[in-house]
Amino acid sequence: MAFNSFERTTLQLSILLGSMTAAGAYAQTSELTAQPATAEACVALTSNADRLACYDAVFKIPEEVKPQLVSERQAAQEIKPETIEKPTLKEKVSNAFSEHLFAVEAPNLNPNLSLLDSRWELSPESKLGTWNVRTYKPVYLLPGFWTSDKNERPSSPNPVNVVQADEAQNLKSMEAKFQLSLKTKAVENLFGDNGDIWVGYTQSSRWQVYNEEESRPFRETNYEPEASLVFRTNYELLGLNWRMLGLTFNHQSNGRSDPLSRSWNRVILNLGFEKDNFALMLRPWYRLEEDLPDDNNPDITDYVGRGDLTAFYRYKEHDFSLMLRHSLKGGEDSHGAVQFDWTFPISGKLRGQFQLFDGYGESLIDYNHRATYVGLGVSLLNWF
Repeated sequence: MAFNSFERTTLQLSILLGSMTAAGAYAQTSELTAQPATAEACVALTSNADRLACYDAVFKIPEEVKPQLVSERQAAQEIKPETIEKPTLKEKVSNAFSEHLFAVEAPNLNPNLSLLDSRWELSPESKLGTWNVRTYKPVYLLPGFWTSDKNERPSSPNPVNVVQADEAQNLKSMEAKFQLSLKTKAVENLFGDNGDIWVGYTQSSRWQVYNEEESRPFRETNYEPEASLVFRTNYELLGLNWRMLGLTFNHQSNGRSDPLSRSWNRVILNLGFEKDNFALMLRPWYRLEEDLPDDNNPDITDYVGRGDLTAFYRYKEHDFSLMLRHSLKGGEDSHGAVQFDWTFPISGKLRGQFQLFDGYGESLIDYNHRATYVGLGVSLLNWF
């Protein structure tokens, strides 16, 4: 077929334009399908879809796991390095008692077999929550409580608290004694999983029930409220397991008017140890001083002492406890006391109690009076 010059020129222009269009389309396709060398190359793309496709090509993300929508902020959060949270103050205090206080840590104890755990709910497994009322010190009734030396004229260095000769009491050597004692946990796990606050109350009475001539009065009743902060510990020390550390604020008084009024306040450190069926409580204390004339018994620590040690031992169905206390002074100020208690089975759950006390301070009114006391009766609740 022959073309004139105009047709030939038109055909050449069409072929040239088609070639340029194909070349442009090929270049654009090559730009989209070419695999960039680095992820930084994807940043230059302005289209979100193109940039996402570019990232897919760089990291070769399989089609089946591609997200439908990716937020750059979300992606930044996912590759953010993991941060380690610092322990809180509560956790630091808890660890100080449970891990880092001493180098030698005792083996884990079964809370069902631990004497101190059953008394103070030390292990996390034995926690019973707050405001559950339970026993504190032994609860007993001694219908027979005899003394070797009646204190019919109580005295004190404070002249306001001295019973005069014409006010002497007509007492019997034989009387009755009973004690009630309860405690409850007010706060649990104050520091992490450790540190409980307990509040307790103990009341012990000496009753002249056989003194018909004086209308059977209560000779002396001591009231003892207190609050304690108790921590769980678990370390071997001298062959014993140190299980607890506590700090107690203690008030004790007899609620009477002068000259028979007696009272004092103490801060007590509690250290509890145990091994198998043996427990040991060490309690040094510091008396909060009072000024005269408010101090009814200014020398009480020289008689009742500056600390006590109570040992408990269980043998089959028999429980034995021994309390020792001393003024920790020598010479004329060397005073103290010892108390031995034995509880034994009688019939079923009924248990008997024998008590022997010798020294100063069997009660507050007798804090500076030395005598021997022997009691026999029934035990309602023991130490453990």
